Amino acid sequence: MTDTAPDTTPGATPPVKDHGRAGRDLPAAFASAFVLLAAIAASLLFYKAAFMVIVVAAVVVAIWELHRGFGAKGIDLPEQPLMVGGAAMVAVAYFFGASALVTATAVAALVIMLWLLRRGIDGYVMNATASVFTLVYVPFLGSFVALLLAEGGSSGAGLDNDGVLAVIVFILVTIASDTGGYVGGVLFGRHPMAPVISPKKSWEGFAGSAVATVAGGTALVVWLLDGDWWVGVALGLITVVMATLGDLCESVIKRDLGIKDMSQVIPGHGGLMDRLDSLLATAAPIWLLLHYAVF
Repeated sequence: MTDTAPDTTPGATPPVKDHGRAGRDLPAAFASAFVLLAAIAASLLFYKAAFMVIVVAAVVVAIWELHRGFGAKGIDLPEQPLMVGGAAMVAVAYFFGASALVTATAVAALVIMLWLLRRGIDGYVMNATASVFTLVYVPFLGSFVALLLAEGGSSGAGLDNDGVLAVIVFILVTIASDTGGYVGGVLFGRHPMAPVISPKKSWEGFAGSAVATVAGGTALVVWLLDGDWWVGVALGLITVVMATLGDLCESVIKRDLGIKDMSQVIPGHGGLMDRLDSLLATAAPIWLLLHYAVF
């Protein structure tokens, strides 16, 4: 007979709670998501520049998480310069546009490489490479959210502002992808998509994401942005592909670093990067589509 009693020895590691096929603490996850979405909605509806504060805060926390994660492999990111450079990139994108963002990214990368010279020769290439990767992965891709918000100009808020509506569409269609994939995977998941990288991700979940994003994207583009239906379909297809790839990339990073979650800053979700993976991957192509096909 197997003894299944919990180990009560002082100092013993507490047992990991099994959340079933859901894979997470759903009450905590829903509560955290509600608080985050409420803060985002309030900033967009009343003073949209405040939303940039949320984006900058997310970039700073994400860089902190990557600094911790990369440390598991002996990679030491220059945390403070990356945070300052990332915040500057978001602000430049919002106030001055896409061309200025490219310039700001190049300048930030150069400054960080020069900053690392202070540490000497050992590990320079590894740390510089990881730093530029972090700069592109988090603040550069995240800055496309600022470009979306700036579509309606740098002032004003509320649902009569194109930039606010664009950000709402971006967030909702990405949530639709995650929700459709989650429901499809939990209820029908039988065929793993990439078992080595992400064992719980299934083709049935991908199909659920596709249905949710195409339906949601079409409705959002037509009703909120007054765009053509085919733009909504394209938005949905782009979102499901890029969000899935973003999630897989994040899973590869964590497996390579040997960690399960980037941190535990969001109850029920893990780290902020564990939630931003889909958003970061979809921001640039969604901005590109909406900028040229709708606005």
